[in-house]
Formats: sequence, structure tokens, C-alpha cells
Amino acid sequence: MTSLTVETEAKAEANVEEKKASVVRTVLRWVGTILGAAVVYFTLVSPDRLTQFSPAAFLRIPIEGLLLVALFLAVRGRMRTVVLAVAGVILGVLVIVRLFNLGFYTALSRPFDPILDWVLFGPAFGLVSSSVGRPAAIAVAVVLGLIVLSVPVVMTLALRRLGRLALRYRTATTRGTALLAAVWAICALFNLQAAQGLPVASDGATGTLGDQVALVRRDINDGQKFGAQAAVDAFRDVPGSQLLTGLRGKDVLFTFVESYGRNAVEDPQYAPQVNTTLDEGTRALAAKGFQARSAFLTSPITGGGSWMAHETLLSGLWVDNAQRSQTLLAGDRFTINGAFRRAGWHVAGIMPANDRDWPEGKFFQYHELYDSRNMGYKGPKFSYVPVPDQFTLAAYQRLERQPGHAPVFAEIPLVSSHAPWTPIPQMVGWDQVGDGTIYSSMSTDGDPPDVAWRTSEKIRTAYRNSIVYSLSSLISYINTYGDDNLVVVFLGDHQPSPIIVGDQASHDVPITIVAKDPKVLDRISGWGWQSGLRPDPKAPVWPMNAFRDKFLTAYA
Repeated sequence: MTSLTVETEAKAEANVEEKKASVVRTVLRWVGTILGAAVVYFTLVSPDRLTQFSPAAFLRIPIEGLLLVALFLAVRGRMRTVVLAVAGVILGVLVIVRLFNLGFYTALSRPFDPILDWVLFGPAFGLVSSSVGRPAAIAVAVVLGLIVLSVPVVMTLALRRLGRLALRYRTATTRGTALLAAVWAICALFNLQAAQGLPVASDGATGTLGDQVALVRRDINDGQKFGAQAAVDAFRDVPGSQLLTGLRGKDVLFTFVESYGRNAVEDPQYAPQVNTTLDEGTRALAAKGFQARSAFLTSPITGGGSWMAHETLLSGLWVDNAQRSQTLLAGDRFTINGAFRRAGWHVAGIMPANDRDWPEGKFFQYHELYDSRNMGYKGPKFSYVPVPDQFTLAAYQRLERQPGHAPVFAEIPLVSSHAPWTPIPQMVGWDQVGDGTIYSSMSTDGDPPDVAWRTSEKIRTAYRNSIVYSLSSLISYINTYGDDNLVVVFLGDHQPSPIIVGDQASHDVPITIVAKDPKVLDRISGWGWQSGLRPDPKAPVWPMNAFRDKFLTAYA
């Protein structure tokens, strides 16, 4: 074989390899272009709620995309680079907002607030940490941080690739954009729907960003409005001698049952077992001479943010965001707690979920404030829950209701029904509660959170069981330790997340007043509340912030 032949064959092989490499580069460019187009298209048309995700939801035409193409083709030179850079940042922000919206709609049934909701990330991290472990929670936080940092860059790169393609096929791009704009206009004119109320003629990206701007404007204006509302208070200067005269000598217990919402007593997934607990409790308490009246309150929040429901009920103000909460706690609004203190009651707060100092508690004027560190509990945590409800109530009895005690007003959240709703302790004899070590073997019973959350059926069963346990603990406490001078007000703080009750659930929660002295319930006979521990669907519904004034008026 001559050297010329060898050289010719080598060149031929090199040409073949070059062609292969060229084909690979071409394929990779097109794959990158298709992926870039898919990312941009997904960003523009994706819904803000998980329940709206379906193949049909993506059969839409985003007007923002058409306008971006038209603007890019209309400008020249460096302005095209500027347009793509600005659009990349905007689309990056849109992706981040939609990710947050997905999370907030799933957990709290509302959109993300760009000013006020940052304070919720700490509690969210704590919940994830208690459910799946701190390392996994840190990993989730790191991944989210990387997404937030990288998304604007990825969007800009994707737009640059698409921009080069649009210029290469300028005529086809112009005609295609014009055609799609005409189709968009026709679909908008006839209001054609793709799926679940999502229009084919989409302007969802503009709507999402516009909603965020509207929330910012609302937050800026709301502070002054809320301050003006807080300043109007008919009870602020009422002397203690005129307050709560209808409850003199009574031990009054206000109990918030975590995630105890209207669906718990009406949804067929939960109601049979929950209502059995309530109805059997009604009969058992009636046998001891107790009577009850029940209705519904509309909570300002759903899915989480329990403290805002507590503040709403006790202050008579509608507290539905962090700004209002901070404003309230920084002021001197007269609360139900303050009324009992002014009227001569010993005021106690028993907060089993708190594991650190809580200076904000001064606002509620407690004489004594107990938390998971000083209640005497030596048992295990139950995922998020530091102290089981039965122990919390036993601690209340031991710490505040010993023989010869002065009348006490106590506020107690029962948190065993807090997400993730598993594992759940079992009821034990009240004489066996002790220091809580009896619960040691129970903290590993049942599915751990990471298993229970794998299917909707398991987590809904866990939710139902947790509500049954919390209510059983409270009913059993009244049945065991209740006397002529015990008055119990118990209610839900909010509905659970949409994962449990769906997107369309109301914000209503049951509320009940239990007493043995008939004069206590006679005071509220005009309220129209129903007998028993369970309100039926026709029971009255009040906004939660209306309760303070009605309660103080009824017992004044």
C-alpha cells in the first residue's frame, strides 16, 4: 500500500469522524433548543396549583411569549441582548414565584406573599426536619437555594438559544407568531378553556406577577388600616369589676385543637370516626352533668400559621398575615386573656410546642407560662409534637388546678393533631401519665412521616386518627377532672392543608363551650348554638374575630 493511499484513507476516515461529530453537534444543538423552548413554554403556561396540572393544562398559547418574540424581532443590535437578559431575569423570577405558589397553595391554600411570608420558612424547615430528619431538611433547603440562584441564568441562556434560532428563521418565526396571535385572539374572544378553568388564550404569567405586585401594594397599605382598627376597642377601659361577672369562681380553659376544621365533622373521609368520638363524648359528659353548645367560626388562615388564629380569637382583630401579627403583639390591644387577668383570675399559658423563650407571650399577660421545657415531660417526641395532648392536660391539672387553687384562666393549644399527623400516642389511664416515660414505646408505633406521606390515603387516615386522639384526650380530661366550676371552650385553629381537605374547603372550624353549671350556658342562649359537642351543617357561623366581643358581652 502506497503512502498516498494511506493518506487518502486517513483523510476519508477523518472526514467521516468530522461528519459524525458534526451530526452529534447538530443533534445536541437541537436538543438544547427543544429543551430551552420547553423550559420557557412550561414557565409561561404552568399553573400555580398542583391540582390544575394535567396534559390539557399545557395546551395553551401564552401571550407573553408572543409579545417577547415580536419585541425581539423588532429591536436591533445590542438591544436584543438587553431584551433577552431582562426577559431571562423576569422569567427566572416567575419560575421562583410559581414554585413558592405551588408550595403555599398546597400547604396553606393561598399564594406566596413576597413581603410577609419569609418568616414562615423557619417553621417550615422545622416541620420538614421533624418529619424526615435534619439532614434531609438541610438537603431540601440547599436544593431550593441552588434553584433560586440558577433559574435566572438558565432562563437567559435558553432565551439566547431561542433568539438565535428566531433570527436564523426570521420569516417563518414572524409568520408563526402572527398566526398564533390570531388564534390567541379568537380563543380569548370565545373564552375557550383548556382544562379546569385555564384559558387557551393564556396570560397567566402576567397574572401571576401582577398578583405579586398587588400583594405588595396591599401589604404596604394594610399596616395603617390595621392600626386604625386596633385603636377602636369598646372594652379597653372597662373596669375589672364589670368584666366576666357570669364566670366568677370558674376555672376557664380555652383550648385550640390543631387542624380541627369543619371537614373533620362533615367530610365522609373523617366524619364517621370523629363524630362518633364527639357524640359518645356528649353522652358521657351528660351523664356527669355537663352540657355543651357548638357552632362554627371562620378562621383567618388555613393549613398553618396557628398563632394568627389564636391572636384573632383572643384580640377580636382579623390577623391573617405576619405583618398584622407583629403589629398586634407590639401594641396593647385588650384580649380575652387580659380581661380575665383584670377581673382577678390567675392567667396561665401552657404551650407544649414551644421549646425556647417566647418574649411575645408578654402581650397575652400570663402570670405563668409553661412550655415543653418546664412541664415535667420526660417522654419522647412524636415527630413534630414535643408533648402528647393527654400529658399537656395532665400537666395543666397538676400545675394549675390543685386543691385550694384560685380561679384560673388557661390557654392551651393541643398539638398532637399538628402535621405530619403521625405517629400518634395512645390514651393511657390518667394515673399512669406520670412524667411521660410511658409514651417511650409509642413514638415508633405506626408509619413514620416519610412513609405515611407517600399516599393520600395513609396521610388522611393519619390526620383523622390524630383529631380523634386530641378530642378524646380533651373529653376524657373533662370527664375525669371536671367539676361544677370548670368551663371549657375548645375550637379548631384552622382547617388542615388542601392535601387533606382539597382546594375548595371553607375556613370554618368547630367551636364548643362545655359547662356543668347551667347558668353558664344560659348566658349564651341567644346565640343559637346547637346542643352537644358536634355542630351540624346548619349551625351558626361567625367570623373568628367576632368572638371576643360576643363572649365578653355575654359574660359581663
